[in-house]
Amino acid sequence: MTITLRREHEELIAEAMQTGAYQSPEEVIGRALEMLHSQDEWLREHKEEVAEKIERAFNQFEHGQCYSAEESVADMEKRKAAWNAGRNR
Repeated sequence: MTITLRREHEELIAEAMQTGAYQSPEEVIGRALEMLHSQDEWLREHKEEVAEKIERAFNQFEHGQCYSAEESVADMEKRKAAWNAGRNR
């Protein structure tokens, strides 16, 4: 199989190799494909759950039950701090 890569993809592969974690472009592409497969598998397994959450979010938005941009940032910072606190225990 012959694959032609766009310049930006070649640059991403080169960056990944510069970290020292990969010895060849094939390793970088192999890892990327493994991650893609894993994400696709997760999405297939959680399709209904994701769809329900999206539907719930749309309903909340339609009823004015949503955060402003500032409130969203504050909420995410609060959640991040709680998550970090839980990790440090």
